[in-house]
Amino acid sequence: MNIDIENLPDDPATLKKMLSQMVSRYQYLEEQFRIAQHKQFGKSTEGHPGQGELFNEAEELVAEVETPEQEAISYTRNKPKRKPLPSDLPREVIVHDIPEADKTCDCCASELHCIGEDKSEKLQFIPAQVKVIEHVRLKYACRTCDKDGTSNTIKQAPVPHSVIPKGYATPSLLSQIITSKYQFGLPLYRQEAMFKQHGIELSRKTMADWIIHCAELFKPLYDQLHQHLLQQPVIQADETTLKVVDADKSTSYMWLYATGADSPDGNIPGTTIPNIVLYDYHNSRAGQCAVDFLGGYNGYLQVDGYAGYEQTQATLVGCWAHARRKFMEAKKGAGNKGSGKADWALNHIQKLYRIETQIKDSSAEQRFTTRQEKSLPLLSQLHTWLTKSAQQVLPKTKLGEAIQYCLNQWHKLVRYTLDGQLSIDNNRAERAIKPFVIGRKNWLFSQTTTGANASAILYSIIETAKANNLNVFEYVMKSLELLSQPEADVDPLLPWQVAKD
Repeated sequence: MNIDIENLPDDPATLKKMLSQMVSRYQYLEEQFRIAQHKQFGKSTEGHPGQGELFNEAEELVAEVETPEQEAISYTRNKPKRKPLPSDLPREVIVHDIPEADKTCDCCASELHCIGEDKSEKLQFIPAQVKVIEHVRLKYACRTCDKDGTSNTIKQAPVPHSVIPKGYATPSLLSQIITSKYQFGLPLYRQEAMFKQHGIELSRKTMADWIIHCAELFKPLYDQLHQHLLQQPVIQADETTLKVVDADKSTSYMWLYATGADSPDGNIPGTTIPNIVLYDYHNSRAGQCAVDFLGGYNGYLQVDGYAGYEQTQATLVGCWAHARRKFMEAKKGAGNKGSGKADWALNHIQKLYRIETQIKDSSAEQRFTTRQEKSLPLLSQLHTWLTKSAQQVLPKTKLGEAIQYCLNQWHKLVRYTLDGQLSIDNNRAERAIKPFVIGRKNWLFSQTTTGANASAILYSIIETAKANNLNVFEYVMKSLELLSQPEADVDPLLPWQVAKD
């Protein structure tokens, strides 16, 4: 706001209005500065290290100091014990014995006898081994016919089946490349360097071609998981950006849809919702993307406040984690001047989460009853406070935005109390999309839309396998062996079916 100091109006009311506008503008800019400063220098609340944090991750973890509260608690806790190493690991036993000359008593020279032993375990890492499997196909011919010249018959065993036709990649090698990239975020150029250490010239272009081919093999399994997902009563969704070099638009999006819990033990007692995590690539954030993926799905869809989901036929459920995050931003923006209103809202939301902690192991019916008895009164109090505070807080401040977000989303935010199968927030989907976000920090972008679609399929397979507590490497290897067969049946490869075997 530009003000000519030399030509100020004489009207006191006008001066008061101009002063109020200046103060509001100053408060807004000051708040934006504090938030930008926190983003630049403040510690991130995310639990996963990004590309930058990996540089000094070890030093930071070693240098961590307990807070006074943690120190006080530590005195009352038992000393943590190291978990034993898995019993199924191969073991090499090394016996340390004293020399034969020392096996006599120093006092009476009698022979000593063994009274026991002490054991300690050390974990040794053996680098990955690479070997060549050489297939030899013997040829057979008839000597008699060869002499007569009547036949040139040659018999030979058929060519062994291969996942990559005319290629030397085995399912285990392909699984190693896929899991390294999509489970552990290791780009292909780094894998190329690792293979070179073993004396193997394996270019990233070749590995990229293999990945595209494997994604095509996994497509029928992906489609089957898609059908199962659409049959569930509750789906959680989220989306994040993706750079695709050859795409029509500079910014593309990876959409995420998930059902169930993060682990097979995390579902609501009495429910059998399968754990499914599916990614869907689009060069757009338009709501039509969700419409196309969900089809006519009319169950519960738990999402953030993005308006694009309104185009679907699903019943939308809000996310209290997003609402809480906005009040956290308001608290950071307030700085040392005080954040009383933001603190009140955060404390009230915390009460709602405390109830969820108490009923996390309860059945859907018990969750519904408890929410009706305990959560609804708290929500009513919060709505009254929001309505009143909206008249007292400037709308363009972070606190004003947080309040208005809650009021605009209120009918969705309270909907989780109507069904015990629903969650209070959308964190299930946010945690599921996190591996993609972390991987993106390593490989930064996709070159083509074909590569982005392949990534969507392979991320889906890996994250669904992880959610079902499977060994991802073995699952991908077994799936490639079966899916590369003619007319392969995908039902036995559904992760919850594999988990039962």
